[in-house]
Amino acid sequence: MGFARKVWHLLVGIKDALVLLFMLLFFAALFAALSARPSTDAVREGALLLRLDGTVVEEVAPADPFNLLLPSAAPVREYRARDLVRAIDAAAGDARVKVLALDLSTFLGGGQVHMLEVAGAMDRFRKSGKPVLTYALAYTDDSLLLAAHSTEVWVDPMGGAVVRGPGGENLYYGPALERLGIEARVYRVGTYKSAVEPWELAGMSEPARENAQQLYDTIFARWQEDVAAARPKAQLARASQQLIPLVAANGGDTARAAIAAGLADRAGTLDEWGSRVAERAGADPLVKTPGAFAHTTLDAWLADMGQEGAGMGSGRIGVVTIAGEITDGDAGPGSAGAERIVKALDEALDDDLAGLVVRVDSPGGSVSGSEAIRRAVLRHKAKGIPIAISMANIAASGGYWIATTGDRIFAQPSTATGSIGVFGVIPTFDEALARWGVTSDGVRTTPLSGQPDPIGGFTPEMDSLLQATVGNTYGRFLGLVAQSRGMTPQRVDSLAQGRVWDGGTARQLGLVDQFGGLDEALAWVAGRASLADGEWAPAFLGEEQSGLRAVLAGMMQPEERARVVAPDLFAALSADERDRLGRALTDVTRLLGTQGVQARCLACPAVPRAAPGQPGVDAWAALLRAVSLN
Repeated sequence: MGFARKVWHLLVGIKDALVLLFMLLFFAALFAALSARPSTDAVREGALLLRLDGTVVEEVAPADPFNLLLPSAAPVREYRARDLVRAIDAAAGDARVKVLALDLSTFLGGGQVHMLEVAGAMDRFRKSGKPVLTYALAYTDDSLLLAAHSTEVWVDPMGGAVVRGPGGENLYYGPALERLGIEARVYRVGTYKSAVEPWELAGMSEPARENAQQLYDTIFARWQEDVAAARPKAQLARASQQLIPLVAANGGDTARAAIAAGLADRAGTLDEWGSRVAERAGADPLVKTPGAFAHTTLDAWLADMGQEGAGMGSGRIGVVTIAGEITDGDAGPGSAGAERIVKALDEALDDDLAGLVVRVDSPGGSVSGSEAIRRAVLRHKAKGIPIAISMANIAASGGYWIATTGDRIFAQPSTATGSIGVFGVIPTFDEALARWGVTSDGVRTTPLSGQPDPIGGFTPEMDSLLQATVGNTYGRFLGLVAQSRGMTPQRVDSLAQGRVWDGGTARQLGLVDQFGGLDEALAWVAGRASLADGEWAPAFLGEEQSGLRAVLAGMMQPEERARVVAPDLFAALSADERDRLGRALTDVTRLLGTQGVQARCLACPAVPRAAPGQPGVDAWAALLRAVSLN
């Protein structure tokens, strides 16, 4: 009887689950039927509308459908830079598209290399004889760079434009840790390896300040050169260095000040901008709200274009993306989980690729993860195919470690690269606990018994061994770069020490071979593989998304939201700082996390998305776990 009762309970449970499932499906279908309306998400003659409601990234992180179901604010959307460039280039030659409408009301920016790639596509669109009309409430550096390449720049009468320039402040915890009695034991090699300074100091060291100032000055000069060339009437010096007098001269009206400085052409509301677009695109036959115009959304346009490379030649050139912080797990896309990337590379070994391009947009991270990816790339290189490295915004530390596999390295002048140096950080709490009367004692059979001990402190032998491990990793790094770049280790050491270089200087120093983006890297590989134009297509490795996740994410994160309230100039300026507490919590989590030797860049410009990663794992990390569990 007991067995029959269990079977009966199981059948009842299955029945209840099926009833619940069918009820959910019924109400979902009912909701869809009640809310159905004529679809606007189709390709129509008129404008190509790019409402960039989020950030531009190298690789889009998959939306978590379970998080999307939570009652919270709508998630920030990510746009792959290459998708935007492809969409604009295709629209330039398509008679259905009359105008490019760029709505930057809720645009959150992106890396400078990505901004320049999109701006280049906008220039090509304008050369086809079609206008680009841009609107925003508040313009800052990234949106200003895109707007400079427009035919007309509209600013809301309640908005304005501000040139801030790259830079800012990092958080430093040295005095706080000292007050708490926590010692961050730092093991590093590299005078300029500033990633450990927040745990040691109260502010930047002079070498770190010198390096960061030179890097950001160069990046800002590149930004100014591009904006000035695209928009000669822009008074950048006045807008960036004399902003307060500029605003005062215009009666405190920031929109008028933006026009006076040549950063915008006209002041008008979103509806007025839409009416202006409608003059070229035509009225929207489906939507009759003020400012509506006939248009095609980005998602509909990309769907109509089809997969990149479809219909091209049979030759395939693999593209593997290393985006975000490098970790040892399977994180990503959107962050560089080494396990996931290695799997994608190994699965492609039997795909008869004609060549491989490694696209890097990473400040580095775990050394063990970087080495695993490097070895996976070498397995392709062992097949005799050409390997090119394509650097995006950042390819530093662990990112450059992986770049040593390339036959040729491509970068842009604004790329941040180098940062050849390594470090490790382990916190100890013996002093903090001693203040509360907690001590430790025991016996040892060797100087390493019970080590490393974050509670009782480290022995001198443990300290020396950990520093030797970091020093050996740095020597390994120098050797890889020397072999890859045809230099002596001494020469590499003079360029290394954790120093970050802009792409232009890196090319002069021999750390980069050629200026160019992903397209130039692909063309170079095709040439080395003796493939003519039309005989090959890129094959992006490891980017498939599970069907259920893709469907749910698409349902919960549509391309077109109802009108969102755009942040004004005050909100736009404060947005970058409101997550400061979150940054502090992330930093503390990273310090307390179990990580191995790291090759990560602090001085590099921030990756446009803070994607959560997984702690790195190597021999010392495993040892720390063992100690903490005993």
